[in-house]
Amino acid sequence: MSTPARIAVLGAGLMGHAIAQVFAAAGHAVAVYDPAASSLATLHTRIAANLRQIGGDATALTRVRLSTELHDAVHDADFIVEAALEDLAVKQDLLAQAESLALHNPVIASNTSVIPITRIMQGLQRRGRALGTHWWNPPFLIPLVEVIGTEWTDPDCLQWTMSLHEDIGKTPVHVRRDVPGFIGNRLQHALWREAIALVQAGVCDARTVDTVVKSSFGLRSAVLGPLENADLVGTDLTAAIHQLVLPDLDRSEDVQPYLVNLVADGKLGMKADAGFHTWNDETKARLRARLTRHLIQCRTSLAELDADSTAAAAPPSRAPSEPRR
Repeated sequence: MSTPARIAVLGAGLMGHAIAQVFAAAGHAVAVYDPAASSLATLHTRIAANLRQIGGDATALTRVRLSTELHDAVHDADFIVEAALEDLAVKQDLLAQAESLALHNPVIASNTSVIPITRIMQGLQRRGRALGTHWWNPPFLIPLVEVIGTEWTDPDCLQWTMSLHEDIGKTPVHVRRDVPGFIGNRLQHALWREAIALVQAGVCDARTVDTVVKSSFGLRSAVLGPLENADLVGTDLTAAIHQLVLPDLDRSEDVQPYLVNLVADGKLGMKADAGFHTWNDETKARLRARLTRHLIQCRTSLAELDADSTAAAAPPSRAPSEPRR
């Protein structure tokens, strides 16, 4: 591990507590700020539960301190990551305050899922040290972190941030243009748009859409990306398929009526026990537990695959020469 950094996480919610956990588990000192004392009160308990799930070292908790004062969390930070509400004004105000209180010219990041980093950071005084680091939920199990620079971001700050996240065991990727949704969410929501369109058109029901994804290309996606798959089947066949199917795919620029109606009817998903599917406490708990088990198993399997790939790529060992007689 590189020299430990002083990390400040702004927000103790779903993403913030787990981001703090990952940095602390890698040996960094982490300060977590949240103005809501109730969120901070349960933070150590939530991190401890995550660590138990993955068999992590509980001593990581000793490197996480809590603060209801922003100055206390950021004044000596080397790296500040905001994990507040997905609200542009909230993020802009919080990061402007953090920048003014920090003493050591830290790198400042936002964990926004879709808001362009340029819009969030445009009011900062030191925009060259500002960028995006989009983690995926749950942060302690999903390896990807999208690192997004803006037109102002210093390349050295971007590279330092990439190295920092690689050192804590994440898989950082450089998003070269600051576009809404970055890479992962654009791909994900393009799929969701077509999924909703299929249900809306009566081609199938929601259960069937989810079954098709989980029982086909979803199974191989962890080791075979979409463009690797295109190379596997051949770019000529991919082009021929696109010529036939692309004109028939959904190209809605607005939220589809089916989804609008769900929201209008109060079918807001699991939190309302109804959305595309019907939920209750048992089915929600079962799905969440299944997802966690799957991600833990994937983490182990991918580590084994990476080890096998590294071993396969290594040059063969040469037996010592037989001594002459």
